[in-house]
Amino acid sequence: MKKYKAAKESRVVISELMLPSHSNFSGKIHGGYILSLMDQIAFACGSKHSEAYCVTASVDKVDFRKPIEVGELVTMKASINHVGTTSMVVGVRVEAENIMTGKVKHCNSSYFTMVAKNDEGKSITVPGLILENETAVRRFVRSIIRKEDASARKDRFKASEFRLEDHIQLLKEYNIQLAL
Repeated sequence: MKKYKAAKESRVVISELMLPSHSNFSGKIHGGYILSLMDQIAFACGSKHSEAYCVTASVDKVDFRKPIEVGELVTMKASINHVGTTSMVVGVRVEAENIMTGKVKHCNSSYFTMVAKNDEGKSITVPGLILENETAVRRFVRSIIRKEDASARKDRFKASEFRLEDHIQLLKEYNIQLAL
């Protein structure tokens, strides 16, 4: 009998105060540190849903919208947006709060594809996802479209089918010098 779980059963929220040791040379929190935290929360969320060890298969679109300052409280929220047979798309939202003013800013959202593994390292089937509201349906469908778009991009630029002359005009609009 197939098992299904609601996204709320595996949601994870973490908060961490940003310290000077997390900052880069410009005094902002290092993007690599934030990515590491995002991967950890995606792992926790995927593992809760699948009840298994998970590995990161891919990360889709990481845009750092606003810098995070030393002293801000970063809160990350993770939720299962989509499930396949052995994989899950975990949506991760990053917010930073100025703890003196209470002002919260959205700094990043990203999508981690996590794959559930057994003790031998083989991919295993994950529970299905119960879509409980319109937001859950929108997130699920958006994940399907994002996957289709990524596949189309990959197919469009296969080396064996790429024709330079089809793209030369486009390149004229960019700050490049062709030296072929």
